[in-house]
Amino acid sequence: MISEPGRPGAARYVLFDVDGTLIDAVDNQRLVWRTWAERYGLDPDEVYQVALRTRPMETFAQVAPGQDPQECLAALHELEDQDVRTGSYAAFDGASELLNALQPGSWALVTSNYEHRVRGRFARTALPVPKVVVDAAAVTEGKPSPVPYLQAAAQLGAKPEDCLVIEDAPSGVESGLRAGMTVWGVNTPAAIEGVHRHFGTLREAVQDILAFASGVRFHRLEGSATVE
Repeated sequence: MISEPGRPGAARYVLFDVDGTLIDAVDNQRLVWRTWAERYGLDPDEVYQVALRTRPMETFAQVAPGQDPQECLAALHELEDQDVRTGSYAAFDGASELLNALQPGSWALVTSNYEHRVRGRFARTALPVPKVVVDAAAVTEGKPSPVPYLQAAAQLGAKPEDCLVIEDAPSGVESGLRAGMTVWGVNTPAAIEGVHRHFGTLREAVQDILAFASGVRFHRLEGSATVE
């Protein structure tokens, strides 16, 4: 039996990724990148596949090496801001129930996006915004570096071993693991390598996340989870 990280009796904290975890933004991201690619005469599908694996500046270097990266970034930001104002968004089932049930000061958002966009999307989907939001502008190293999750923990006054990370992407999972945190994956058909637990949907994870936050300790035994 392998215990997940966590100290008995310690306060617990939950750190959420945003896009793909709490907010269903896949279609929005695909449309933004498609529009951006078409502006530069590039194949939208090829660009999107690269964008899924890399940060924007790395994407530009790979798909548009002859273009000014700052101009590329400005064009992308313009499209993303427009999408926040006019795009169609939905919160994943269970997101509102979960976030409203967590105690203030016990959770944070850790995103590779920017805080103003997160706030815009949360306002449009009626989700509460926590006090701590660590965005792309707040760190010099993004996921899969452990820095974003470690910074969120520090702002909450939490030790990494008392934090639960909820993620849907390999880079985010790696970030949480490298930070020394418990990491659960949601909204993927198969478990991402390294996660302590996997849930096909966020809805399936709601009660277990709330249980973790209340102090329940989970163990893994032959691929299943039991509680203490």
